[in-house]
Amino acid sequence: MAVTLSADALSPYRRFSLYNSPYVAHVRGCAVDLYPNAGLGPVTDGDRSIAPSPVAGEVIDTRTVRAPSKPYAAANDHLVLVDTGEYVARILHVEPSVAAGDTLAIGDGMGRLVRAGFFAPWVDNHVHLEFRDPDANLSRASGSEPLALDVDTEGLDWDGVGEVVESGATYAILDAPAHPAPGERFVGIASDGGAVLDGGLVHYAGGGAHGSRDGPISLFDQEVGRATGRDVSWNDLEIVANGAPITGLSLFCARDTFGAKLICPDREFAVGETVTVELRPSDDPVRLG
Repeated sequence: MAVTLSADALSPYRRFSLYNSPYVAHVRGCAVDLYPNAGLGPVTDGDRSIAPSPVAGEVIDTRTVRAPSKPYAAANDHLVLVDTGEYVARILHVEPSVAAGDTLAIGDGMGRLVRAGFFAPWVDNHVHLEFRDPDANLSRASGSEPLALDVDTEGLDWDGVGEVVESGATYAILDAPAHPAPGERFVGIASDGGAVLDGGLVHYAGGGAHGSRDGPISLFDQEVGRATGRDVSWNDLEIVANGAPITGLSLFCARDTFGAKLICPDREFAVGETVTVELRPSDDPVRLG
């Protein structure tokens, strides 16, 4: 049975994704990454923002864990365990300022965000959240409950064209599709059928489609995968920007600002450049993680 994450739990955050990660808890939408900052590009470890709690309950433990070694990341990550009454929340990527026995309300500061070695270089700092039965193993990477979101998401039609408004070493952000009502609701890129797409297309093997039904999912009139409920297994495709392949598209839901995010560590796009994104079948798609 799915654990429902309320609109109140999402209220401290400006962006979320259930599927945009290669790690096991995200494979079937059993974890959500929550982004408190407004920007869509990554920040450095110098921006160590306070992480608001997405849950209410009693902290039962905090643990420090080794993270993969990355030149842009901290050596350690941290796990915060919170008893919510019915489930135990597992929270990662926060250097805790709380300790066992402390009580949290939604929105309370838990500590500072950590830029962990689990992140790809284009990933922004965020809070990772999942839920376990109290009797489950709280340390294993797998075993969390599926998540349901008690919040409406609006799909935005997009023709694949946009102008670069931000560019980094591994990513570029376009001005389209634009958020129609910033601050009012969460939006995401819509499939041709109107479902809101979520995940790394196609650099992670699977993703999600909020509001989908079982069957094919398409974008730009190209079938990108097949949905089983909300879960989508991506087809073998390449993402092409201005005629040349890139790593992929980062798909998420955001409330305050929006625009397609290109993952392109091997390409550079200049601010102000117009980009056209296309999808093509491939015998050798990029797969990370």
